[in-house]
Amino acid sequence: MKIDMLQALNAERDARRAVVVVTDVESGAQRLVKAVDVEMDPLAEVLEKRLRMAKSGMEETAQGRVFVTVYVPSPQLVIIGAVHISQTLAPLGRMLDYDVTVVDPRTAFATEERFPNIKVIADWPDVALPPLNIDHYTAFVALTHDPKIDDPALLYALERDCFYIGALGSRKTHAKRLARLKEGGASDASLGRIHAPIGLAIGAVSPAEIAVSIMGEITQRLRVKADKAEAA
Repeated sequence: MKIDMLQALNAERDARRAVVVVTDVESGAQRLVKAVDVEMDPLAEVLEKRLRMAKSGMEETAQGRVFVTVYVPSPQLVIIGAVHISQTLAPLGRMLDYDVTVVDPRTAFATEERFPNIKVIADWPDVALPPLNIDHYTAFVALTHDPKIDDPALLYALERDCFYIGALGSRKTHAKRLARLKEGGASDASLGRIHAPIGLAIGAVSPAEIAVSIMGEITQRLRVKADKAEAA
């Protein structure tokens, strides 16, 4: 790899932006494609698929055989609320290689004893969230049912390019939440990004089952093309 390409690659990785390197197997020629440029690339469909799967591999294309090397930032899962659902969701996220953080100002709930081996921040969202570098590779869920905690956290997340934002609550509860968030300055377009009721419709009842449904929806949003996910 040429030095200028290596420098560009490292710059994208340092900024937590996805990038791919396409190598022509026959000639050995390489080119770097930033995630923001993939849509305009001749191999857009192939590159988009590889980015969604975060998996490098060989591809047969109209331009010949190429090897696509994928560099995708490690995803993180930010959970607002140290509740029962979170006690299953957090370790489940860890099992799926997410960098998991639980945020809850209620110190009786946000403890290491309840969340062993999980990063727990017992502080309010306005203090806890900025250092977490929330970005496009962040899944963000609000689970406290307390507007004083969930609402400012959701407003913060909506200002970032999180690939998934979800909030616990019934449709009636969510309608009230949307009204509050709109008063807080959120646009209709941004509010439409919130998954609520949260999780896949699998008939989940227990906190553990709800956690599974949430992780399933996060995985679907991460791995499945948006139009196909919405049709599912």
